[in-house]
Amino acid sequence: MSVHPLWRPFETPTQEQTDSAFVSGTEPRVVGGRVAVVAYDPAWPAAYARIADAIHEALDGRAIAVAHTGSTSVPGLAAKPIIDVDLIVADPADEPSYVPPLERLGYVLRIREPWWEQHRMLRLDDPLQVNLHVFGPDAAEPRRHLLFRERLLADDADRTAYARLKEELATREFGTVMAYNAAKARLIYEIYEHAFAADPDHPHDPQPID
Repeated sequence: MSVHPLWRPFETPTQEQTDSAFVSGTEPRVVGGRVAVVAYDPAWPAAYARIADAIHEALDGRAIAVAHTGSTSVPGLAAKPIIDVDLIVADPADEPSYVPPLERLGYVLRIREPWWEQHRMLRLDDPLQVNLHVFGPDAAEPRRHLLFRERLLADDADRTAYARLKEELATREFGTVMAYNAAKARLIYEIYEHAFAADPDHPHDPQPID
């Protein structure tokens, strides 16, 4: 059986697992109970470019790579109005090498997950909202993010299905963003399966959830 090197089994974390990753000790509640999903904003690419420039300048050569990921990186796709950015540094566990310069830009360290490819997440809330995800050079998750982005850019059916699901979920109430993400998880897994099957460089046999 052939499995794509970026494949991961279907699973969603428990709230206890999610809470343990938050520096504050618990995941914040969703204000008002609903996750905001808005129409695509053509200003998002330029906003990302400014964010990336500021990160590169602040880290002064310590940013190995910076990439625009998430729904705001896909033209025409409805999204939470939060710019998702992946930052690759030499060692995410070496927080003193990159967290203080980012704090001077207004970022706040929100998540620390050493058990998940040394992932850290910093949040910026002003002048716009940014989730900055930090990984190391060998992490698979940033490559998964880029593959998912490219699949949505290339496939109308997957992009439309994802947009419709997010717009429908925006009408429901969720206590946390983790609960909202869990409601998207099955479709996200299926879109990854489509991306893996379409990759000419890596054979992949279907891996159904059930």
